Amino acid sequence: MERKKKLYDNNLNRIENDNADEFVKVCKTDELKEATGKRFIIDDVEIALFKVDGNVYAISNICPHQKTAMMHEGFIEKGKVVCPLHGWEFNLTDGTMDGGRRGIDCYKTEVRGDDVFVKVYKKELNW
Repeated sequence: MERKKKLYDNNLNRIENDNADEFVKVCKTDELKEATGKRFIIDDVEIALFKVDGNVYAISNICPHQKTAMMHEGFIEKGKVVCPLHGWEFNLTDGTMDGGRRGIDCYKTEVRGDDVFVKVYKKELNW
């Protein structure tokens, strides 16, 4: 039981944003490993950040298949993140699935110097 709690604490990065219309600083660029996800919660919205080929992408951390919060544990393959539980694939730039089907929410990111900023525009999930 204690081990699970410690693991959860190590993977959870909660950020409060006073102005939802603005970008919010979430981390330093060196905190993101290439092609490895990192989980954040901004104003109760779970996101997964990925750095791929020097670009930073932010997507919903919730896979729409069974509403699991595990996208940060997904793996990167050809510009897509693959859900570790179900194998569903989502384009990192727009969240779509194969065939252009709507898949997962994406959020705007900006890198300013060594800081990564994300703009979260939704407060609730719409499936």
